[in-house]
Amino acid sequence: MPVSVLVVDDSPMARKMLIKALPPSWDVAITQASNGIEALEAYRQGRVDVMFLDLTMPEMDGFQVLDTLRHEDLNCLVIVVSADVQEEAQVRALSLGAIAFVRKPVDAAKIHKALKEYGIEL
Repeated sequence: MPVSVLVVDDSPMARKMLIKALPPSWDVAITQASNGIEALEAYRQGRVDVMFLDLTMPEMDGFQVLDTLRHEDLNCLVIVVSADVQEEAQVRALSLGAIAFVRKPVDAAKIHKALKEYGIEL
């Protein structure tokens, strides 16, 4: 059974790059969202095992998505993928429930490392 992956970023190019960085051996079903509102709608419509989440987006940012997931007890693994490399942003994202923080530009090694560190077998 494939792993359900939700890729959330307002940039279509960033979403495409992240999808290309996923391990080729990983059996996944990918859904995409361009902002936090779409991400939560996609989550609520079906099962999401892993969410790759940008922080800076219009309408609803990544911090608001993390806060909503936590308050509504929605369960999925969230890996933040962001160009915001400030330590405060990283600490805040992790305190809101993200399992990892990957800096943009994303590459396959960074994604693989984040997944492996959390025990996700590929």
